[in-house]
Amino acid sequence: MGQEVACRMRYRERTLAGQAYLETDHVLFRGEERLKVVFRDLQSVRAESGVLYLEFNGGPAELELGAAAEKWMRKILNPPSRLQKLGVKPGLSIRLVGEFDREFRADLSQCQLQEADQADLIFLAAGKTSTLSQLRKLVPRLKPNGALWVVYPKGVTAIREIEVIEAGRAAGLKDVKVASFSLTHTALKFMIPVARRSAG
Repeated sequence: MGQEVACRMRYRERTLAGQAYLETDHVLFRGEERLKVVFRDLQSVRAESGVLYLEFNGGPAELELGAAAEKWMRKILNPPSRLQKLGVKPGLSIRLVGEFDREFRADLSQCQLQEADQADLIFLAAGKTSTLSQLRKLVPRLKPNGALWVVYPKGVTAIREIEVIEAGRAAGLKDVKVASFSLTHTALKFMIPVARRSAG
């Protein structure tokens, strides 16, 4: 989602100034104090008079978001599905490279996806840094306005986010978005820079 609002937060009998961020699976506040509230830990969410009320263990927290409060509440209560976060829609051509979990493959099978020489979306499963060498070979198989997602495990030394970013850029791609793929994996989205796209 990536929405950001400058606001005040009331938390533990203190009022703090800072920035609130609405992400795909959590709310983050950065200011005099940092607070991250994951959606699955929330016990209740409500919006009233421009204030977003979050109830959770260690809470509550109240964010003065103004007009955004109700919008954030709706998005928290109805988070996008994994396929929505990844931009998967019926009719798109998709290519999977590497091993993906059975649940993800089952989700894709319900989308009536089409096959083509060039794909709208390419997903590369990267369990270690050496896998990233495949990126250069995959770029020609990507449609000019398509997206290439690198899916890699969180918090491991075998592959790190900076290595994924550097490999994508070395392949001529631009990193544009990060999404939570699962509890154990992150997905990093790359696209061909607009200046380098062609009609072919």
